[in-house]
Amino acid sequence: MIELIDTHQHLVYPEVAGYGWTSGIPALEGQAFTLEDYQALTAGLGIGGSLFMETAVDEGDIRVETAHVAALARDPASGIRGLIVSARPEEDDCFAEWLDEAVEMGAVGVRRVLHVVDDALSTSDVFRANVRRIGAAGLAFDICVLARQLPLAVELAKACPDTRLVLDHCGVPDIAGGGLDPWRDVISALAELPNVTCKLSGLPAYCAPGAATYEAIEPYVAHVLDRFGPARMLWGSDWPVVNLARGVQDWIAATRRILDGLSQDEACAIANGTATSVYRLG
Repeated sequence: MIELIDTHQHLVYPEVAGYGWTSGIPALEGQAFTLEDYQALTAGLGIGGSLFMETAVDEGDIRVETAHVAALARDPASGIRGLIVSARPEEDDCFAEWLDEAVEMGAVGVRRVLHVVDDALSTSDVFRANVRRIGAAGLAFDICVLARQLPLAVELAKACPDTRLVLDHCGVPDIAGGGLDPWRDVISALAELPNVTCKLSGLPAYCAPGAATYEAIEPYVAHVLDRFGPARMLWGSDWPVVNLARGVQDWIAATRRILDGLSQDEACAIANGTATSVYRLG
C-alpha cells in the first residue's frame, strides 16, 4: 500500500478557538474533530503523515490555533509533519513578524481563504509582495478560491513566479451543477504556470447531496491529471469537511482507485512525492 501524506488535515478544537464559518452546517457546527478522532478513522488506511491545514478560525484566534497544533505536532506520534498556517498577506504592518513566528512553530506553508473576501484583495501590491515573501521564506502558499475566481489565481501565480502555489480542491469545481466549463479552460491556463501545483482534495463535498461517487468526480480528476500530470499533484483529505459527503474513509478508498489506474511512479508522486517536494518536508 502506497503511503499517503495528507496535506489537508483540519483539526477542530472548540475549546481552543472559534469556527464561526461552521454555523448552519449540521455536520460540523459545534463539534470537535480532534487528532485522536482523525487517527482512529484513518488507522490501517495507509496514512504516512499529515500536514495540518488552518481551519479558518475566527479572526482573533489565528495565533492560538497555530500554537495549539504546533504543541500537538511536537509529539512524534501525532504524525503531523508540518503546519499550513493562516495569515493575512493583505496586512503590511505585521505580516513579516507573523511569518517568522509561524516558521518557528513549524510552518511549511501559508493559506488565506480568498472566497470569503472581496475579489480585489489578492490583486493588491501588498498582498502580492507578501506572497512573494512567503516564497522567499521557503514556504508554499495554498490558494483557496471558488471556480469563478480561478482567473484571479492565474493572475496571482503570474505575479509571484518564485512562490510555490498549491491550488486547493482542484479549484472547487461545481460538480453538483455539472460545471466542467469554464472551469476546465481556466485549470488548463493554471497548469501552464510551472509554479502551480494541484491538490487532489475536497471534490466529494462539491457533489450533489448523496451523490459523491467515483463516477461523479472522475471527469474532474481526469482533467487535472491530464493538465497538471501526477508529478504536479498532491493529495489531501479535507477532513472533517469531507463529512459533508461520505467521510474520509470513502474518500481514501476513491483515492486508492484513482492511484490504481496510474503507474507506480505516478501514484507515488500524488500520494507523497509531490507533497514532500512542494512543502519541503524532511
